[in-house]
Amino acid sequence: MQLDPASRPPSVLSRLRAAACVLLAVGVPAVAAADETSPRYQLDASTLLYREAGRVTVIEPVARITRLFEGGGSLGAEFTLDVMTGASPTGGRPAGGIQTITTPSGNTQTVSAGEVPTNPFRDERGAVDVDWQQPIGTRAGAATGAHFSLETDYQSIGVSEKLSLETMQRLLTLTVGGGYNRDDVFPVGGTPVGLTSNGERTGVDRNAKEVLSVMAGVSRVLTRRWLVGINASRSKESGYLTEPYKVVSVVDPATQEPLTHLSELRPSTRQRTDLLASSVYHLSRDILYLSYRYYWDDWGLRSHTVDLKYRFELGATFLQPHVRAYAQTAADFYTLSLANGAPLPAFASSDQRLAHFNSLTGGLTYGFRLPGHAGELTVRAEYIGQFDRLNLNAPAGEDGEEGEDGGAPVTPDPFSPLSIGTLTLSYSRSF
Repeated sequence: MQLDPASRPPSVLSRLRAAACVLLAVGVPAVAAADETSPRYQLDASTLLYREAGRVTVIEPVARITRLFEGGGSLGAEFTLDVMTGASPTGGRPAGGIQTITTPSGNTQTVSAGEVPTNPFRDERGAVDVDWQQPIGTRAGAATGAHFSLETDYQSIGVSEKLSLETMQRLLTLTVGGGYNRDDVFPVGGTPVGLTSNGERTGVDRNAKEVLSVMAGVSRVLTRRWLVGINASRSKESGYLTEPYKVVSVVDPATQEPLTHLSELRPSTRQRTDLLASSVYHLSRDILYLSYRYYWDDWGLRSHTVDLKYRFELGATFLQPHVRAYAQTAADFYTLSLANGAPLPAFASSDQRLAHFNSLTGGLTYGFRLPGHAGELTVRAEYIGQFDRLNLNAPAGEDGEEGEDGGAPVTPDPFSPLSIGTLTLSYSRSF
């Protein structure tokens, strides 16, 4: 029998609603009105340490301060700094001998035999996000946001709006929203002409990119312990979508040895769609989170994501294991290389992020409070491993196998799968 909301235990209801805000992302979070005795500020701070084995290291401190107002409104500001160092693969193929490569940024590199060509870099990114949340009556709410970020070769400015409405005695929440981003890409060394190898530049210093997105979602309290939701979003990107520092190798058809490298070229538009189904179940003490996401776009990418978390409540502390499985198909224009002498395609990229691959994430979060100290601290460690990397667009080699349904041959990808470790330290308190 479904109970009336007023008869539900407050602890279960509050935890369900908090879990819904974190996991489902389909409603405007309910913020309690600040009175003379309640806290007026909320501080959330974290530092992310990200490491790709042998490649990229990122340190990302984030600080967010939220001001609570009488009537339930809140104003939040978030400050982010990314410090990134390391070497990113250019997309060029390893060779049997020494390669001398001129990168799209104008640098000359000497790459040893069998080594994956990479582009060393160091960059800093600063970002500011501001949002205002305001109840509208007793059953509706609005959230307005603005974003700005800047790094060496990229700038992003965006705004967003989200509206939510609670119905059926607050058992059902409907949400709609949208956002707009106006970005600029200004590559170091100039903008390369796609699919050329002679360092030709377009002469354009700043390349515009626009992103328009919309979303709609619904969450439903099914029982006193179970909440489910579904969220759909669609976005359209237009403008400069090419990665200016990525290249595609041109190889000898007989030996598969790289002869030269062309700047990559991607379409100037991209439409993305995803569906997210989520569930939060509150057991007698613990909480189970489960979600499934399906994504597709007009570049040919398809992905499936299953995410599972289980929060063990241990009195003043909690422990939360996390498992995430991800599978992605390759973009239509992804290829390991182009054959010398063959006509050039309209678009081509060897960016491994557009390749077919699977990954598995395992992690653990521990939350606790220091004796005699206000606020909660959490430590989260995760490991992400890729596997089953395949190239579905390149000619099959000696070990190549025919693809499914007699389609394109399947060739093992020579690039090493990624191995990523992350550590996040967080602190939260009200005052």
